[in-house]
Amino acid sequence: MANEVIVYTTNDCVECTFVKKVLTENGIPFDVRNIAENEVYQKEVERYGFLGVPVTVVGDRAVKGFTPELIELLEPLKQD
Repeated sequence: MANEVIVYTTNDCVECTFVKKVLTENGIPFDVRNIAENEVYQKEVERYGFLGVPVTVVGDRAVKGFTPELIELLEPLKQD
C-alpha cells in the first residue's frame, strides 16, 4: 500500500479501539504503536503536534481522535 497507516494508541483507550475497529472493518491494514510501551512512539506523536491518542497517520497527514476528519482521511483507502 502506498500510504502506510499508523495508529498511535495506549492501553484501555476507548477511542483507539473505535479507530482500529473502523480500519479493520474497512479492510485497511495498519500498524499499531502503543505509546505506553515505547517512549519513542510518544515522541513521534508529539512531533505531529499532539499530546494524546488516538492519533492516526496516513502519509504526511495526522488526525487526532475518532472524528469526521478521520473518516475523510481514510475514505480513499477503503477496500471494497
